[in-house]
Amino acid sequence: MSENTNIQTENKMGVMPVGKLLIQMALPMMISMLVQALYNIVDSIFVGYISENALTAVSLAFPIQNLMIAVATGTGVGINALLSMRLGQKNQNAVNDTAMNGLFLSLCSTLIFIVLGFTIPEVYFKSQTTDLEIIDYGVKYLRVCLIGSFGLFSGITFERLLQATGQTVNSMIAQLAGAITNIVLDPIMIFGLLGCPALGITGAALATVVGQFVTLFVSAYLNFKKNKEIVFNFKTFKPSKSVIAEIYRVGIPSILLASIGSIMTYLMNLILGAFTMTAVAVFGVYFKLNSFIFMPVFGMNNALVPIIAYNYGARNRKRITGTLKRGVIIILCIMTFGTVLFELFPEFLLGLFNASPEMLEIGIPALRIIAIHFPVAAICIIFMSCFQALGMGITSMIVSFVRQLVVLLPVAYLLSLTGVLSSVWWCFPIAELSALILSSFFMIKVFKVKLKDL
Repeated sequence: MSENTNIQTENKMGVMPVGKLLIQMALPMMISMLVQALYNIVDSIFVGYISENALTAVSLAFPIQNLMIAVATGTGVGINALLSMRLGQKNQNAVNDTAMNGLFLSLCSTLIFIVLGFTIPEVYFKSQTTDLEIIDYGVKYLRVCLIGSFGLFSGITFERLLQATGQTVNSMIAQLAGAITNIVLDPIMIFGLLGCPALGITGAALATVVGQFVTLFVSAYLNFKKNKEIVFNFKTFKPSKSVIAEIYRVGIPSILLASIGSIMTYLMNLILGAFTMTAVAVFGVYFKLNSFIFMPVFGMNNALVPIIAYNYGARNRKRITGTLKRGVIIILCIMTFGTVLFELFPEFLLGLFNASPEMLEIGIPALRIIAIHFPVAAICIIFMSCFQALGMGITSMIVSFVRQLVVLLPVAYLLSLTGVLSSVWWCFPIAELSALILSSFFMIKVFKVKLKDL
């Protein structure tokens, strides 16, 4: 297809029956995200067998890792929404410009985090603990993840280009390749199998980075060879301020939205650490376990955004509302399953991480209390998908800001003053309920203002 011609054929996001389209696009993403969740869990399981201090160090590193993912996926949301909208408008030049500027932004993000990798790890860990072994573990782990972040940023960008053009199966292939690589390399590099030296926690970080580079190579190849919706032209590319501004109009609120989680996790670690560092380890394990539930949901979210954005660009209200209704049903079922799993089998789930008796004593009530909010979160996630797809990234950011900073952290701190650790975990259901109320209010406005006249 020529770079200067409009897209002539109708993309499947505008014509395929909504139910079939959603399953076709979402299922590969959900499977690949589920595998990613599994390799996150497997990674921490192996680290847990090094020691509880090593597991705590990985838990303390999570806010920075989450910040990297926030920048990568937030920018990806902006690329995804803009590119899908341009596809709906059948503007080939704008599609190409969006893709190329997205890749440029991934390179810029990489350079920033490489600098951070050389400067902040030791200071960061010393701000959370005085345990020298935890600090040593954490610095080794985080430095590798930051300096090797090119695979993460560029890999996620190439994945988003596949997703935005409806090639979710190819996106799944790329993610699976990286995830499987990580799972295979974890025990080899951590414990020194098959002739590899035993690298301990550094091996866990290296396995993660290598897996991210595999995802990058596979997703780049699939884009260049299989993605006919985008023409990549590196020789004549020049960064476009207007395109970057459009990407970040949705992307920056999405980055801030996800970054709020890093701030929340860091401050929650401080609150929990005042009781015991084992509580911090439990909190980290919870995030690994909940990814098993939430990552498939985010896969569904990644399918919803381009479908809604495309049909908003094509001014097709019926397909937008149909997509939202089906998305609610699917995500609600997944989240309900998660609640049942956490309520019935918390001891088994914690046992996967070689949990000590103290960790089980703290973790079992924690998992049961926190899991109450999963079904409520399902509705909020659907609403967030709609806000992002319609270019209302600031609205998503406001809801998340209120949930995690205005409600969750103050409530957690007040509950910590009781001196009862198990009381602190109730901050999660309370915060999620507040988010549901606020996001419902915004969703009503969306239907009245954005969708009414389509």
